[in-house]
Amino acid sequence: METTLHGQKAVTSDNLSDLRLLRPAQKRRVPPPRRARAGRAPLEQILVDLGYLSPGDLLKAVSLRGREDARLGDILIAHGWITETQLMHALAQQWGASPIDLTRDSPDPRLIDALGAEFCCTKVIAPIRRVGGVTLLACAHPDLFASIQKDLPKEYGPYRMAIATERAITDSLLARRKTQMIRRAESRVASEMSCRERDERRAATWLFGVLFAGALGLTLMPLAVFALLSGWAILTLVLTSALKLWAGITQARSARYMPQTTPAPAARLPVISIMVPMFREPDIAARLVARMSRLHYPRELLDMLLVVEEDDHVTRDALAKADLPRWMRVLPVPDGPIRTKPRALNYALNFCRGSIIGVYDAEDAPHPDQLHMIARRFAKAPPEVVCLQGILDYYNPRTNWLSRCFTIEYATWFRMVLPGIAKLGFVVPLGGTTLFFRRKVLEELGCWDAHNVTEDADLGVRLARKGYRTELVPTVTQEEANCRMVPWVKQRSRWLKGYAITWAVHMRSPRKLMEDLGPRRFWAFQVMFFGSLSQYVLAPLLWSFWLMVFGLPHPVQSLLSDTQITLLVAVFVTAELLNICLAAWAVRGESHRFLIPWVPSMHLYFPLGAIAGWKAIYELVQKPFYWDKTTHGIFDLHITLPASQTEQVPIAAPPRPQRAPWIS
Repeated sequence: METTLHGQKAVTSDNLSDLRLLRPAQKRRVPPPRRARAGRAPLEQILVDLGYLSPGDLLKAVSLRGREDARLGDILIAHGWITETQLMHALAQQWGASPIDLTRDSPDPRLIDALGAEFCCTKVIAPIRRVGGVTLLACAHPDLFASIQKDLPKEYGPYRMAIATERAITDSLLARRKTQMIRRAESRVASEMSCRERDERRAATWLFGVLFAGALGLTLMPLAVFALLSGWAILTLVLTSALKLWAGITQARSARYMPQTTPAPAARLPVISIMVPMFREPDIAARLVARMSRLHYPRELLDMLLVVEEDDHVTRDALAKADLPRWMRVLPVPDGPIRTKPRALNYALNFCRGSIIGVYDAEDAPHPDQLHMIARRFAKAPPEVVCLQGILDYYNPRTNWLSRCFTIEYATWFRMVLPGIAKLGFVVPLGGTTLFFRRKVLEELGCWDAHNVTEDADLGVRLARKGYRTELVPTVTQEEANCRMVPWVKQRSRWLKGYAITWAVHMRSPRKLMEDLGPRRFWAFQVMFFGSLSQYVLAPLLWSFWLMVFGLPHPVQSLLSDTQITLLVAVFVTAELLNICLAAWAVRGESHRFLIPWVPSMHLYFPLGAIAGWKAIYELVQKPFYWDKTTHGIFDLHITLPASQTEQVPIAAPPRPQRAPWIS
């Protein structure tokens, strides 16, 4: 009999005699695929001898370990072939260490502080006590104990190892130092790169001063002030349109030369940890499990954390009733003075097992092969590529007009503009989901700014400032489009508020920012952030110029010649045609083609952003760190997702002649 494991044939106990590896009626030692240390029995032999593991299950696990970067124990536990307690006893016998019950021998809080609570969580160790000049450490991965000792404080050595389960160590650390860890999560980013040091009173004074000066100017010199603001709005319109055109042409040209070869699989698949922050999501738990279960990545390499606020009993109760698989776990986040998504991510990162860290939203439906593509690209990408951003799309574009326009906007941004920006080497303002990072660099940067409500865009800027690169990968994650007017304005105002905060933080020292980015990327950053914000806030001034198109009087008409008026009308018409062409190109694919007739109606969609822009200005002063929650799971109750997506998305291939064989 043969079974299939992740698309490959595996050996079972029924055909062991044919392979002459073991006799069916006897337990024999299976030669380990890896060299064991001298004098130490292999773990697999101990598990079989103790009766914890059958020979058939062992051979399946050995086959999996040959192509995956995973420990044998993790593979066995993930498939339910052994328990954590059985693994602990086998490891204790292998390493000659004693198993320890952390409910009786609890860790010493002073020693946890000396070693660092985050370090203990990451390395899965817990300092128990110090007796006779020796520090006893509970360890879940004894094979790493020697390397861990190199990073431990010398003054507390020597260290002796005891064996405990990973869950017991984590629970014991949280019981004693979770408050300390959540405070650390709120301030992981250096103060000069964070908005937490923002002086709200000073910011309010400056903003009110600008508004007062504008109102006074419109009262005393209305024509001059109106002309000045109109000129700035027109200039930013030209610059943002030029940047979009440049990015669109770059993306269209690179897509022409995309190779159509299928990339080879990665030599050894890594462990990928996915964090899914959730807040007040009572109706989405079952759908979340179903959508994430569509991922084809090996379960022993998939570590998914459902990050929930500790006092969010509605979501926690819903998850408690759901049938969560072994590779999913719920992580409550302690309460604190702020409650933001980046704060929760910083806290949850301490408990991630993978070398690659990903982020999904609760309503996401990722492509089934997405994690395989991420693993392949990270394996072949140069070291400076530390972040991969997937494409975001919507699975409910037919709900109403707003959902259609939202889908067109996202298609233009993620399939046309953003890939072009990445190809040009500019700062990539990241999206909030389908993000994947090399863990080491993410921790080096201080992770996310816990106070920034657009933590993703801010992290994209900090990555670029340190010389790292972000690439877009041709894999799609579908989301639920926000297609109610008031929630749409709230969500967009939060994004704009975060963009404004991010721009202000990084412009504290413009000279240092230019040194980090270089002149070319510095000015592109100004256009993307400050130029876009200006467009949203000053949009009513631009609309007023359409009066001249219809022959109606305009305040600045007396200041312009007929030639200048004609040129101005040409600029507006060209900008509108550019938006239409980019949007039509972005939705030309088979799955979005029905949206092409709706592209011209985008002219009526963008004015909603002006309302969001002025709401963002108000919140910048009154509540800069307030997270306006967007409710999910409203319009996806009857959505049926396909088993796989056949659409190929050409986005990140290099231009000729440097062809990249990793993109299909």
